[in-house]
Amino acid sequence: MTRIVAGTAGGRRLKVPPGETTRPTSDRVREALFSALDAAGALEGARVLDLYAGSGALGLEAASRGAAQVVLVEAARPAAATARANVAAVGLAGVRVVADTVERFLASAGAVVEGGWDLVLLDPPYAVGSDDVSAVLDAVVPLLAPGATVVVERSARSPEPRWPEPLTGVRERRYGETSVWVAGL
Repeated sequence: MTRIVAGTAGGRRLKVPPGETTRPTSDRVREALFSALDAAGALEGARVLDLYAGSGALGLEAASRGAAQVVLVEAARPAAATARANVAAVGLAGVRVVADTVERFLASAGAVVEGGWDLVLLDPPYAVGSDDVSAVLDAVVPLLAPGATVVVERSARSPEPRWPEPLTGVRERRYGETSVWVAGL
């Protein structure tokens, strides 16, 4: 079972896409990550971009904790449909789902928001290679707001992402088979 951990929708259950292709972030990892982001003031009123959104759990957690605008980007049709169902069921304002590849979305006009993205969450499938993650990070940098935060979740066996200038890695946490890296401008 996946659920929203805290905030206005805390405790609400979320559906997960059928099959083995989507790996939802565990409640434990989301709780630790979002508690740190909340303590840093990175969520209240934030513009959040959730790439490789899957069920939408990360973006919905951000919305539940005060993010003003959340865009969930997911290419897999079953996962995008599940994310849409979760957005409708939770009923948080300012959340929308884009069914497209991360690369196409980042190259589109829809990726540009006034003021830039304050928080970008990348949780690609473990099969996505490090070079592909680096290319996505390169495409994200011009879209960021001053002082933005970027979070990458990968397998604990994956190397730290290559942070493009001017992003600087600020911390890494491991949770069993999962590593979470945080970078800032």
